[in-house]
Amino acid sequence: MVSKKTKGRQKIAIKKIENKDDRFATFSKRRTGLYKKAGNLVSQCDVDIGIVLSSPTGKPFSFFHSTTDVVIARFQSPDMQLSEINHLVAAHARNKVNHLNSRLEEFDTREDAATAQTRFYDKMIETRESGWWESIEQLNADEMTKFEAWLDNAMFNLNNHLNQLEVGASSSSPNYF
Repeated sequence: MVSKKTKGRQKIAIKKIENKDDRFATFSKRRTGLYKKAGNLVSQCDVDIGIVLSSPTGKPFSFFHSTTDVVIARFQSPDMQLSEINHLVAAHARNKVNHLNSRLEEFDTREDAATAQTRFYDKMIETRESGWWESIEQLNADEMTKFEAWLDNAMFNLNNHLNQLEVGASSSSPNYF
């Protein structure tokens, strides 16, 4: 049995990360995860959401759906109905997100199919490289008979081609006598 080389996923204590480089890397990863969660929340619950972040280096980041104006207007007065323009902009943004999500799913499906096809081709190449003689013991009687017939046919074709080459070589060589 092979022992594990890593500790796997472990719970991390929520405290300030002292190492500056580790803190920057963690921020980037967590920010990406936060955006993914917000995107899932938008698509599953059909909500407007806004996130404003400032990185450890002071660089600002934001995520708004459907638009900044819509999120801010809802935040300032939750009971207020959106203006017709903001309502249309929000609907357009949702449609665009849905369209992009469907395209992403299509690309994911294509990627999965390409990966499966690549694995299949790799397996074929591996089988070919291992050699047919290594798998000949796995043939049953019927398959062995077909294989023997194929070998006989291949041998006949090789001998026939060799004879043609010998005849061609002897007739084209100059006769000095």
